[in-house]
Amino acid sequence: MYEAVIGLEIHAQLLTVSKLFCGCATLAAAEPNSRTCPVCLGLPGALPVLNAAAVDQGITAALALGCAINPVSVFARKNYFYPDLPKGYQITQYDQPLAVDGRLAWTRRGHACAVRIVRVHLEEDAGKSMHEGGVDSAFVTRVDYNRSGVPLVEVVTAPDLRSADDAAECFRQLRAMLVEAGVSDGNLEEGSLRCDANVSVRRFGDPALGEKTEIKNLNSFRFVQRAIAYEVTRQTALIEQGGHVDTATLQWDDRLDVTVSMRTKEDAREYRYFPEPDLPPLVVAPERIAARRARLPEWPEARRARLQSSFGLTEDDAGLLAASSSLAAFFEHVVGEGAGSAAAMQWIKGELLRRLHETGQAFERVPMSAAALARLIRLVTDEVLSVSSAKVVFAHMFNTGEDPDGIVDRLALALVSDPAVVATWIDAAIAQNRKAVAQYREGRRGALGFLVGHAMKESGGRANPRVLDTLLRQRLDAAGDV
Repeated sequence: MYEAVIGLEIHAQLLTVSKLFCGCATLAAAEPNSRTCPVCLGLPGALPVLNAAAVDQGITAALALGCAINPVSVFARKNYFYPDLPKGYQITQYDQPLAVDGRLAWTRRGHACAVRIVRVHLEEDAGKSMHEGGVDSAFVTRVDYNRSGVPLVEVVTAPDLRSADDAAECFRQLRAMLVEAGVSDGNLEEGSLRCDANVSVRRFGDPALGEKTEIKNLNSFRFVQRAIAYEVTRQTALIEQGGHVDTATLQWDDRLDVTVSMRTKEDAREYRYFPEPDLPPLVVAPERIAARRARLPEWPEARRARLQSSFGLTEDDAGLLAASSSLAAFFEHVVGEGAGSAAAMQWIKGELLRRLHETGQAFERVPMSAAALARLIRLVTDEVLSVSSAKVVFAHMFNTGEDPDGIVDRLALALVSDPAVVATWIDAAIAQNRKAVAQYREGRRGALGFLVGHAMKESGGRANPRVLDTLLRQRLDAAGDV
């Protein structure tokens, strides 16, 4: 039997206005090669100047992951030649990174999970090679250098993960942490968050690591899971057949669901790292670290545990809320306005998240207030509204932010609980369905549902179901003719 040994390298674009070593904007949408200058293009005589905001965000990311910040770190040149690297080297950090020795922990299906963080360091991004989109793309590659020099934080985990599912969840948890810390937008589609996976297999109980492959540039949780699962299966089958795993850099072909070799795997010697001569060592004062630490938010895993214990939510429901600080705060405000936690959770994960998914709208742009949703929930609890009518009211609130009472009055949706009025609808139902009445009195209790439905139809859906059901039973169970 074999087990997988997996480590991740996550590259996250930092939320700075300008690049890591120059003043060029980091805007994602721009004309190709319109956000460049002599510094990020590596033209002779241009000198880099470190972006202080990127350093602060790197410190925040490292603290979020429980790392120790090194008081002195050093930038280095990573030398390799590729069309999207205009300088012929990448400025990164190597043997003296920004931070080391962290830990990311989470709970999944009731089990505690954790992975060690080996290091967190700053580096600049490369440009983008474009192989599609032109009439001559079959034999021409175009390069856009807008991303060249964009600030990244790289997070390197220890090889502590043992399955593709665990690796995908680790990536998901790490993304949530970086987004919560306010250092990355976590946008997988636009490439501001990418994952490289180092994968090997070994026999259970064997302390030695097997030969590893690296799967590059995975930009979705699904791709991380599928690519690693495929690679583990491929390596295991190869070894069991007497073959040997070759150390290589791979890419994931999502159309064929296979990993494809890009090149043989490089080691550090091939990159010829040496200290960046144009940048002094980065010295981080204790006061700077303390200032960033003081601004750290509540982390998703801590929030999940608090929501679960404080409001009696399930692990899945608490995790759903904890993934978004704004959504979690909204839930707590709804409960604080007098709604029950179970009802608040049902409306949020039902109607609210469904409509957000259907419209593609960001939660933060929904005009509905927490107080309004709490009032709507109370209208249902107090039997002023039926659930179906409440959903109609919710749709208006979602779109306009209007107060629920105003919507109920304007659309005449309130339930009728007056026994005298409800009795008229019951009379009509009984008069038109004598056969169902007889069946009920013969012991066929299913006829009751038919009569309730008919009376409700008579009311146009406005009858209070509890009042209607009680009065109808009384009429049917009374002695004599009805």
